[in-house]
Amino acid sequence: MAQQFSDRLHLAKAIALEAGAIALRYFCQDNYQVEWKRDASPVTVADREAEHHLRRRIAAAFPADAILGEEHGEQPGTSGLRWILDPIDGTKSFISGVPLFGTLVAVEHDGRGVVGVVHIPALAETVYAAVGGGAWHTRGESPPRPARVSDKRALADGLFCTSDVKGFGEIGRESAYGRLQAASRLCRTWGDCYGYVLVATGRAELMVDPRMNVWDCAALQPVLEEAGGTFTDWQGTPTIHGGEAIATNGYVFEEAMSLVRG
Repeated sequence: MAQQFSDRLHLAKAIALEAGAIALRYFCQDNYQVEWKRDASPVTVADREAEHHLRRRIAAAFPADAILGEEHGEQPGTSGLRWILDPIDGTKSFISGVPLFGTLVAVEHDGRGVVGVVHIPALAETVYAAVGGGAWHTRGESPPRPARVSDKRALADGLFCTSDVKGFGEIGRESAYGRLQAASRLCRTWGDCYGYVLVATGRAELMVDPRMNVWDCAALQPVLEEAGGTFTDWQGTPTIHGGEAIATNGYVFEEAMSLVRG
Protein backbone atom coordinates (compact mmCIF):
# COMPACT_ATOMS: atom_id res chain seq x y z
CA MET A 1 0.00 0.00 0.00
CA ALA A 2 2.98 2.32 0.51
CA GLN A 3 3.42 2.65 -3.27
CA GLN A 4 -0.19 3.79 -3.59
CA PHE A 5 0.56 6.79 -1.40
CA SER A 6 4.21 7.41 -2.31
CA ASP A 7 3.56 10.56 -4.38
CA ARG A 8 1.56 12.10 -1.57
CA LEU A 9 4.18 11.16 1.02
CA HIS A 10 6.84 12.80 -1.13
CA LEU A 11 4.83 16.02 -1.28
CA ALA A 12 3.91 15.85 2.41
CA LYS A 13 7.56 15.70 3.43
CA ALA A 14 8.49 18.64 1.22
CA ILE A 15 5.68 20.93 2.26
CA ALA A 16 6.02 20.12 5.97
CA LEU A 17 9.58 21.43 5.82
CA GLU A 18 8.45 24.47 3.85
CA ALA A 19 5.70 25.28 6.35
CA GLY A 20 8.13 24.75 9.20
CA ALA A 21 10.49 27.28 7.65
CA ILE A 22 7.63 29.80 7.56
CA ALA A 23 6.99 29.21 11.27
CA LEU A 24 10.67 29.67 12.07
CA ARG A 25 10.62 33.16 10.54
CA TYR A 26 8.35 34.19 13.42
CA PHE A 27 9.74 31.98 16.20
CA CYS A 28 11.32 33.92 19.09
CA GLN A 29 10.56 37.18 17.29
CA ASP A 30 8.32 40.09 18.24
CA ASN A 31 6.84 40.53 14.75
CA TYR A 32 3.42 38.99 15.41
CA GLN A 33 0.46 39.21 17.77
CA VAL A 34 -1.18 36.31 19.57
CA GLU A 35 -4.93 35.89 19.22
CA TRP A 36 -7.02 33.57 21.39
CA LYS A 37 -9.70 31.44 19.79
CA ARG A 38 -13.03 30.56 21.37
CA ASP A 39 -11.61 27.26 22.66
CA ALA A 40 -8.90 29.24 24.51
CA SER A 41 -6.16 28.05 22.15
CA PRO A 42 -3.77 30.61 20.65
CA VAL A 43 -3.28 31.37 16.97
CA THR A 44 -0.81 33.61 15.16
CA VAL A 45 -0.06 34.87 11.68
CA ALA A 46 2.56 32.12 11.50
CA ASP A 47 -0.14 29.44 11.84
CA ARG A 48 -2.29 31.02 9.15
CA GLU A 49 0.53 31.75 6.72
CA ALA A 50 1.94 28.24 7.04
CA GLU A 51 -1.46 26.65 6.44
CA HIS A 52 -2.13 28.84 3.41
CA HIS A 53 1.16 27.63 1.95
CA LEU A 54 0.32 23.98 2.61
CA ARG A 55 -3.09 24.35 0.98
CA ARG A 56 -1.70 26.04 -2.13
CA ARG A 57 0.89 23.33 -2.65
CA ILE A 58 -1.59 20.48 -2.15
CA ALA A 59 -4.25 22.01 -4.41
CA ALA A 60 -1.72 22.48 -7.19
CA ALA A 61 -0.48 18.88 -7.03
CA PHE A 62 -3.66 16.97 -6.14
CA PRO A 63 -6.67 19.16 -6.99
CA ALA A 64 -9.18 16.32 -6.47
CA ASP A 65 -8.12 15.70 -2.86
CA ALA A 66 -10.05 17.21 0.04
CA ILE A 67 -8.21 19.39 2.56
CA LEU A 68 -8.98 19.97 6.23
CA GLY A 69 -6.85 22.39 8.25
CA GLU A 70 -7.05 23.67 11.80
CA GLU A 71 -7.10 27.32 10.82
CA HIS A 72 -9.03 27.45 7.53
CA GLY A 73 -11.63 24.71 7.64
CA GLU A 74 -12.48 22.11 5.02
CA GLN A 75 -12.27 22.11 1.24
CA PRO A 76 -14.17 19.18 -0.33
CA GLY A 77 -12.67 16.80 -2.85
CA THR A 78 -13.63 13.88 -5.08
CA SER A 79 -10.66 11.48 -4.85
CA GLY A 80 -11.59 9.79 -1.58
CA LEU A 81 -8.41 11.12 0.03
CA ARG A 82 -8.29 14.00 2.49
CA TRP A 83 -5.25 15.98 3.61
CA ILE A 84 -5.38 16.97 7.30
CA LEU A 85 -3.14 19.81 8.40
CA ASP A 86 -1.93 21.37 11.62
CA PRO A 87 0.54 24.09 10.59
CA ILE A 88 1.84 24.64 14.14
CA ASP A 89 1.01 21.89 16.60
CA GLY A 90 1.97 23.24 20.00
CA THR A 91 1.28 26.92 19.44
CA LYS A 92 1.52 27.49 23.21
CA SER A 93 5.12 26.28 23.04
CA PHE A 94 5.71 28.36 19.91
CA ILE A 95 4.54 31.63 21.48
CA SER A 96 6.58 30.84 24.61
CA GLY A 97 9.83 30.42 22.69
CA VAL A 98 9.95 26.66 23.38
CA PRO A 99 11.25 24.66 20.38
CA LEU A 100 8.98 21.61 20.80
CA PHE A 101 6.26 22.67 18.33
CA GLY A 102 5.75 20.91 15.02
CA THR A 103 4.11 20.92 11.61
CA LEU A 104 1.74 18.01 10.96
CA VAL A 105 0.78 16.91 7.45
CA ALA A 106 -1.38 13.84 6.95
CA VAL A 107 -3.48 12.05 4.36
CA GLU A 108 -6.62 10.23 5.47
CA HIS A 109 -8.28 7.35 3.61
CA ASP A 110 -11.37 5.48 4.83
CA GLY A 111 -11.18 7.29 8.16
CA ARG A 112 -7.55 6.35 8.93
CA GLY A 113 -4.31 8.23 8.66
CA VAL A 114 -2.35 6.58 5.84
CA VAL A 115 0.41 9.18 5.35
CA GLY A 116 1.92 11.18 8.17
CA VAL A 117 4.73 13.69 8.54
CA VAL A 118 5.71 15.26 11.85
CA HIS A 119 8.34 17.96 11.43
CA ILE A 120 9.91 19.75 14.41
CA PRO A 121 11.41 22.78 12.64
CA ALA A 122 13.33 24.34 15.53
CA LEU A 123 15.12 21.01 16.10
CA ALA A 124 15.43 20.10 12.40
CA GLU A 125 13.92 16.71 13.22
CA THR A 126 11.29 14.83 11.19
CA VAL A 127 9.49 11.50 11.37
CA TYR A 128 7.31 10.27 8.52
CA ALA A 129 5.49 7.20 7.29
CA ALA A 130 3.06 5.78 4.76
CA VAL A 131 1.07 2.63 5.50
CA GLY A 132 3.13 -0.41 4.56
CA GLY A 133 6.36 1.53 4.05
CA GLY A 134 7.78 1.75 7.55
CA ALA A 135 8.49 4.85 9.58
CA TRP A 136 11.55 7.02 9.04
CA HIS A 137 13.47 9.57 11.07
CA THR A 138 15.81 12.37 10.01
CA ARG A 139 17.82 14.96 11.90
CA GLY A 140 19.19 17.93 10.01
CA GLU A 141 20.89 16.84 6.81
CA SER A 142 21.40 13.26 7.95
CA PRO A 143 20.01 10.49 5.74
CA PRO A 144 16.74 8.84 6.86
CA ARG A 145 16.98 6.05 9.40
CA PRO A 146 14.21 3.65 10.41
CA ALA A 147 12.09 5.00 13.26
CA ARG A 148 11.45 2.24 15.81
CA VAL A 149 9.79 2.19 19.19
CA SER A 150 11.69 1.01 22.26
CA ASP A 151 11.68 -2.56 23.57
CA LYS A 152 11.03 -1.71 27.21
CA ARG A 153 8.41 -4.01 28.65
CA ALA A 154 7.12 -2.03 31.63
CA LEU A 155 6.36 1.56 32.56
CA ALA A 156 8.53 1.08 35.64
CA ASP A 157 11.45 1.28 33.21
CA GLY A 158 9.91 3.86 30.92
CA LEU A 159 9.17 7.50 30.19
CA PHE A 160 5.57 8.77 30.22
CA CYS A 161 4.87 12.10 28.51
CA THR A 162 1.81 14.31 28.27
CA SER A 163 1.13 17.77 26.91
CA ASP A 164 -0.68 19.32 29.87
CA VAL A 165 -1.43 17.82 33.27
CA LYS A 166 -4.33 20.25 33.72
CA GLY A 167 -6.18 18.58 30.85
CA PHE A 168 -6.74 15.44 32.91
CA GLY A 169 -8.52 17.50 35.56
CA GLU A 170 -10.64 19.26 32.97
CA ILE A 171 -12.24 15.94 32.01
CA GLY A 172 -12.39 14.65 35.59
CA ARG A 173 -9.57 12.13 35.13
CA GLU A 174 -6.92 13.40 37.56
CA SER A 175 -6.72 9.92 39.04
CA ALA A 176 -5.69 8.44 35.68
CA TYR A 177 -2.78 10.85 35.48
CA GLY A 178 -1.78 10.00 39.04
CA ARG A 179 -1.73 6.28 38.31
CA LEU A 180 0.30 6.70 35.12
CA GLN A 181 2.80 8.98 36.82
CA ALA A 182 3.21 6.66 39.80
CA ALA A 183 3.74 3.62 37.56
CA SER A 184 6.37 5.25 35.32
CA ARG A 185 10.06 5.61 35.95
CA LEU A 186 9.99 9.14 34.54
CA CYS A 187 7.20 11.59 33.72
CA ARG A 188 7.67 14.76 31.67
CA THR A 189 5.45 17.29 29.88
CA TRP A 190 7.41 17.13 26.63
CA GLY A 191 4.11 17.36 24.89
CA ASP A 192 2.12 18.03 21.77
CA CYS A 193 3.46 16.22 18.71
CA TYR A 194 6.99 16.09 20.12
CA GLY A 195 5.97 13.55 22.74
CA TYR A 196 4.69 11.26 20.00
CA VAL A 197 7.95 11.67 18.11
CA LEU A 198 9.75 10.48 21.25
CA VAL A 199 7.63 7.32 21.36
CA ALA A 200 8.03 6.63 17.64
CA THR A 201 11.82 6.93 17.89
CA GLY A 202 12.27 4.85 21.03
CA ARG A 203 12.98 7.66 23.49
CA ALA A 204 9.69 7.42 25.40
CA GLU A 205 7.33 4.52 26.00
CA LEU A 206 4.01 6.29 26.53
CA MET A 207 2.33 9.54 25.46
CA VAL A 208 -1.19 10.38 26.64
CA ASP A 209 -3.43 13.34 25.82
CA PRO A 210 -6.97 13.73 27.19
CA ARG A 211 -8.08 16.11 24.46
CA MET A 212 -7.15 15.90 20.79
CA ASN A 213 -8.58 17.11 17.48
CA VAL A 214 -8.40 15.13 14.26
CA TRP A 215 -5.67 17.46 12.93
CA ASP A 216 -3.62 16.64 16.03
CA CYS A 217 -4.00 12.89 15.43
CA ALA A 218 -4.02 12.18 11.69
CA ALA A 219 -0.26 12.32 11.07
CA LEU A 220 0.52 10.42 14.26
CA GLN A 221 -1.37 7.20 13.53
CA PRO A 222 0.70 5.99 10.55
CA VAL A 223 3.97 7.13 12.14
CA LEU A 224 3.37 5.27 15.42
CA GLU A 225 1.97 2.14 13.81
CA GLU A 226 4.70 1.89 11.17
CA ALA A 227 7.31 2.41 13.90
CA GLY A 228 5.96 -0.69 15.65
CA GLY A 229 3.86 1.04 18.29
CA THR A 230 0.20 1.76 18.92
CA PHE A 231 -1.97 4.85 18.50
CA THR A 232 -5.46 4.64 19.98
CA ASP A 233 -8.12 6.49 21.89
CA TRP A 234 -8.60 5.89 25.63
CA GLN A 235 -10.79 2.87 24.87
CA GLY A 236 -7.95 1.21 22.96
CA THR A 237 -9.50 1.74 19.52
CA PRO A 238 -7.04 2.66 16.73
CA THR A 239 -8.58 5.90 15.50
CA ILE A 240 -7.82 9.53 14.69
CA HIS A 241 -11.38 10.58 15.55
CA GLY A 242 -11.57 9.70 19.23
CA GLY A 243 -10.97 13.16 20.67
CA GLU A 244 -8.11 11.82 22.81
CA ALA A 245 -4.94 9.79 22.29
CA ILE A 246 -2.64 7.18 23.77
CA ALA A 247 0.57 6.22 22.00
CA THR A 248 2.74 3.38 23.24
CA ASN A 249 5.66 1.23 22.19
CA GLY A 250 3.24 -1.71 22.11
CA TYR A 251 4.82 -3.54 25.02
CA VAL A 252 3.31 -1.21 27.64
CA PHE A 253 -0.06 -0.86 25.90
CA GLU A 254 -2.05 -3.20 28.14
CA GLU A 255 -0.46 -1.76 31.29
CA ALA A 256 -1.21 1.79 30.18
CA MET A 257 -4.81 0.95 29.28
CA SER A 258 -5.34 -0.72 32.66
CA LEU A 259 -4.04 2.37 34.46
CA VAL A 260 -6.16 4.74 32.38
CA ARG A 261 -9.29 2.68 33.07
CA GLY A 262 -8.46 2.45 36.77
